[in-house]
Amino acid sequence: MTHDATVASDLEIVMDRVVDAPRELVWEAWTQIEHIERWWGRDGLTTTTLEFEMRPGGVWRSVMHAPDGVDYKIRIVFREVTPPDRLTYVHDDEGAGQVPEFPTTVTFEDVDGKTRVTMRSEFASKAERDRVWEEGAKEGGPQMLARMAEHVAHMARR
Repeated sequence: MTHDATVASDLEIVMDRVVDAPRELVWEAWTQIEHIERWWGRDGLTTTTLEFEMRPGGVWRSVMHAPDGVDYKIRIVFREVTPPDRLTYVHDDEGAGQVPEFPTTVTFEDVDGKTRVTMRSEFASKAERDRVWEEGAKEGGPQMLARMAEHVAHMARR
């Protein structure tokens, strides 16, 4: 499996991983809350969902709980849900000031029976991009995608 997280431009962060599973299974892991809660976030975090509706205009509100007791609010508003190819959403923290609002596009590409997952997040400024990169995406992004791939492997064995 390959994985990468890069600052692709002054305004973008791109994360990429090839998962050893068919696209439909990876899509399921990304779009059903009982799966998302098991892998979302960097190592050590757990996620509690407050609201979830996977559709254009739908919202996923959750709280990520860190081992040190800090909670991170998340709100994702889905813009596009195109099975099993593409998700587009806007990510923010409901005004808590922990992260800026930013749109993300996730694509799912079939690669000889495996799935390339690519997350592309865009920022209003280089400073916002740098903040998200340094405060979580640089290490947390690859960790989250590794957790997702591990969960998908578990799903494939069921």
